[in-house]
Amino acid sequence: MRTKAVHTFVKVVTSVVTRYAPSRVLSFSEVHVFKTLQLMKRNQRVSRVLLCKELALGEGTIKTLIKHMKMDGLIATTNGGTRMTARGKAICEALTSTIPEETSLPKCSVALGKFNHAVLLKNLGYVVKSGIEQRDAAIKMNATGATTLLYRDKKLVMPTNPSQDSLKKEPAIRKLIIEGLKPEQQDVIIIGSSDDNSRIAELAAKNAALSTLVSHERHSR
Repeated sequence: MRTKAVHTFVKVVTSVVTRYAPSRVLSFSEVHVFKTLQLMKRNQRVSRVLLCKELALGEGTIKTLIKHMKMDGLIATTNGGTRMTARGKAICEALTSTIPEETSLPKCSVALGKFNHAVLLKNLGYVVKSGIEQRDAAIKMNATGATTLLYRDKKLVMPTNPSQDSLKKEPAIRKLIIEGLKPEQQDVIIIGSSDDNSRIAELAAKNAALSTLVSHERHSR
């Protein structure tokens, strides 16, 4: 079930990643907002240096990201660093209940990169079509691509072949995904892949998940 906070996130994140004239074209997207909130949840306060490292963005882009998030009431800055506001915490909690689990995976038939990161997207299996939309969202993060799986009837299946268990012949990988992500009926697993580094794979998977969520929320209004 979609919560009010998730609907609010879609509205707010659209505002955060919207250019304010006459500013230049923005170099960050929804996934950078989400990752920033995750980092603040984990560390309480974060520095710009940490954000540069974890988001793979330049100092100027981080400064603009912080400015936009502050304008929308998600974060506040102090001498000790940047932290979430009550509004930011509410949206972060809603997002982490919708994308609650993540794990890294080795290279295999469904994780094609040297570095692979999988995320769980709750109860949106019915909105995924072919997986191309998720792949394209991952590629925007400079990833090799993304693989989308659906959890149906205790099987991990491709959207285009829902009757065949994609990992029937790879029980070890199947176990990693099931134990690491704990999927339930109609959940979506998105695996971002990169041959460069694990951070790109992570951002790719999360960007694909967020793109799926944002697109669904906009179309369901």
